[in-house]
Amino acid sequence: MIAAVNGWRAAWAALLVWAALPASAAENLDGAVRELAAKTALAAGAGTPVAVACRNLSSLDSADVARLRAAFERLLRQAGGRAGQGAAAMDVSLTLSENATDYLLVEEARKGDERMVWIAAWKRTAAGQPAVAGVGLEKKPIWEQEEQILDLAIAGDAMLVLAPSRVALLVRNADRWEPRQTVRLTPPVAWPRDLRGRLRVSAPRFEAYLPGMSCQGTMEPELSLDCRPGDRPWTIASGSRTALSADFAAGRNYFDGRVTLPTGATHSAPPFYSAAAVEDRGSTHWVLALADGHAELFDSNFNALAPLPAWGSDLAGIDARCGATSQVLATRATDTSETDAIQSWAVVDRVAAPVTAPILFPGPVTALWTASPDSAVAVVRNLASGRYEAYLVTLACGM
Repeated sequence: MIAAVNGWRAAWAALLVWAALPASAAENLDGAVRELAAKTALAAGAGTPVAVACRNLSSLDSADVARLRAAFERLLRQAGGRAGQGAAAMDVSLTLSENATDYLLVEEARKGDERMVWIAAWKRTAAGQPAVAGVGLEKKPIWEQEEQILDLAIAGDAMLVLAPSRVALLVRNADRWEPRQTVRLTPPVAWPRDLRGRLRVSAPRFEAYLPGMSCQGTMEPELSLDCRPGDRPWTIASGSRTALSADFAAGRNYFDGRVTLPTGATHSAPPFYSAAAVEDRGSTHWVLALADGHAELFDSNFNALAPLPAWGSDLAGIDARCGATSQVLATRATDTSETDAIQSWAVVDRVAAPVTAPILFPGPVTALWTASPDSAVAVVRNLASGRYEAYLVTLACGM
């Protein structure tokens, strides 16, 4: 149900007589938001930024409101509009309300002296679904083996696989990967329990990070590797936006909290297992999966801002090709005897909101690293076979 009236008084009058209006409601929140976003883009005109504010007068929680806002901005862009601030911006206020059977979304749009109000409704039974319809995660199996996979990186028709005992180079042959060469790894001391490792590739050169050891290598004309003992900071990529250098705690499986930004600025954070950068209202924030088991949002100087949902310990930042903002891939809280899942989240006004439904895996995720601006590599220990499987996880549009 969509209605258009002029002025705030008329909008709230519409709230009072809403139950008497013709019932042609949207199917869900996404459908209602899509209609309002399309009207907003048309009214704003090309190039006019739209500043969005939200108010919640319903029983939905802050995460639902954050999903609403993220969906509105994404769909506004899809309709040709532009979210943002500016002197000539259209100011949009979204108010969420409800009655016994339906949710009501009222939008007041102001552009100069002109005011427009649109109203959309949908059945309450449709609530609770992910707000961003048509967006999902896809997983593609890449490689599996008996030995643990610490990380995997693809560079054109070549692929590197980092394992506790070796680095392997594989080449693409049609739709298959075939082993070409292997270099053994000799740790300076015994590997710690719950070993982790990281690959960084700038073909034909690459770097491998391991606890107490770092390696530099090349894939051409043949695979070669020079490893030296030492605790060199690891590089944690997060989409195409930024990267973080972090010191790995000696003998542990997490980072000790000493971090360095690309600008050279150094900061201290609580010990953390993984990190991802996100954009929230034009500011770069960091999400850390802390070593004490909970996730928290930090600003660019690593001051704590807000706690986040009870995710698992693996996070990866990706660019959103069809979303309103950058996103965080997060595992769910689980243990090594359970299957696992990965879900994509956005952060809006310091609140995490799910963008996609979770995708399931046949065992626990043992590693999750950003692979490219819009994808991540997830390593899973298959509970049925006992083998380690690597998947490429990407955000899919139009599902």
